[in-house]
Amino acid sequence: MRVAVCQLNARDDRKANLAAAGELIGRAAAAGADLAILPEYVDYLGPSRGLPTPEPTDGEFAEFFSAAARQHGMWVLAGSFHETGPDEEHTYNTSLVFDRGGALAATYRKIHLYDVQIPGRVSYLESRNVAAGTEPVVVDVDGVPVGLSICYDLRFPELYRQLAVDGAQLLVVPAAFMMHTGRDHWEVLLRARAIENQCYVAAAGQIGDHDPGRTCFGRSMVIDPWGTVLGQAPDTVGVVVVDLDFERLREIRTELPSLANRRL
Repeated sequence: MRVAVCQLNARDDRKANLAAAGELIGRAAAAGADLAILPEYVDYLGPSRGLPTPEPTDGEFAEFFSAAARQHGMWVLAGSFHETGPDEEHTYNTSLVFDRGGALAATYRKIHLYDVQIPGRVSYLESRNVAAGTEPVVVDVDGVPVGLSICYDLRFPELYRQLAVDGAQLLVVPAAFMMHTGRDHWEVLLRARAIENQCYVAAAGQIGDHDPGRTCFGRSMVIDPWGTVLGQAPDTVGVVVVDLDFERLREIRTELPSLANRRL
């Protein structure tokens, strides 16, 4: 499987953000990617007053990425968007996966919400406006079991262990990881999730400044089951394409059978 992690700088112009995402998907397709992965909140990352109206999983957001998948004949993981939630005060933070024909193959609602208060640095309560999902999701992508997650999920290893136990061989992480934590934790956590679950990990992040006063770390990357970084984006908008070798995954799981040896 050839995967592409697409790194972009979404702001407060949804039309421009979707156009940029479409261009990156086109670049991924031109490079022969089977699966393109976009970042969290790919369609809008800006002031809350300008948030797009929440949509169902068959709304305009879904139609855009469904059409892109169908146009290029490739799988597309459409980062995440504000899906219509359980009540008027809350949305879901939702990833959609589209197959080569543009059909919706999987829906994942972010389970772990970013409720963090660091004095003088950041105060962000995602749960104020977003409802938590409850179900881990593994989707079959051309015969490869792919485990879904979003951003802050990365800090909760029990989710990824469940995905691995459910058969995942590739773990995907669309994200908008903050700069002040990303520079110390992003790569470490991604490599840990790869090593402990003996899976490939593909993480697509937002990069740069986003109003109001938010800067995302970027450094989108793909990591193999040994914890080796196979490809990493520079600090700019772009696409990184990497080939995954699942025979290599099987060799690692055979030679160091930590998944098989687990006791809990």
